[in-house]
Amino acid sequence: MSERMPVLFLGHGSPMNAIEDNAWRRAWAEAGRRLPRPRAVLCVSAHWETMGAAAVSASPRPATIHDFGGFPQALFDVRYPAPGDPDLARRVGELLSPDPVAQHPSRGLDHGAWSVLAPMYPDADVPIVQLSLDRAKPNAWHYEAGRKLAPLRDEGVLIVGSGDIVHNLRAVDWRSGAIPDWAPRFNDRAKAMIEAYDHQPLVDWEALGADAALSINSAEHYLPLLYTLGAAEAGEPVDFFNDDIVAAISMTSVVIG
Repeated sequence: MSERMPVLFLGHGSPMNAIEDNAWRRAWAEAGRRLPRPRAVLCVSAHWETMGAAAVSASPRPATIHDFGGFPQALFDVRYPAPGDPDLARRVGELLSPDPVAQHPSRGLDHGAWSVLAPMYPDADVPIVQLSLDRAKPNAWHYEAGRKLAPLRDEGVLIVGSGDIVHNLRAVDWRSGAIPDWAPRFNDRAKAMIEAYDHQPLVDWEALGADAALSINSAEHYLPLLYTLGAAEAGEPVDFFNDDIVAAISMTSVVIG
């Protein structure tokens, strides 16, 4: 029997965190050293969206995707050659049945995955599979998908959601970097509900008012959190780290289990 793996949600912020020596990147590296070593990682990233069906990366050698623009060449030069795991990709499809899951033969790793996993596993020796966000599905589906995927925790798989609890680039004051008052207010409220295992309001976040609407905005950075919460079990320890807000982006990360 494999040691039961925890579940993670990582606030990934800017792609530059992948190459800068900062406290957030160092905390991801420390998490990789501190947590049980997985046989594989299943990552749900904000940066792979599909419509009408989920998809899973089934390539044995996923490429490094540089899905951004306007950054220094050093960031585009990054390669993270972690292997894939087609068997895990098929297992994900089985667990999410009867909903269809497309086995994508050539999908690589986007920066929502490699920017946080490269510091955690710098030798690129842990297989990684990505699961897309089917944006045609309601919030509750994403949470339920996390619950269906929870058996992977007993199979040596680390489930990682990668996004940001608060993410609203349209609200960023690029000149001053000022933090709007609603950003820490919603971040703290979300943390309190996570710690209390009060997940339903976080699933039905549209009913949480103006702070949630401003913080979650287009939701692709928030939805990976629901997979993490769905795969968690009530009563497990909850530990927050990287609990910072930069302008209108939350770096808050959490390990459960």
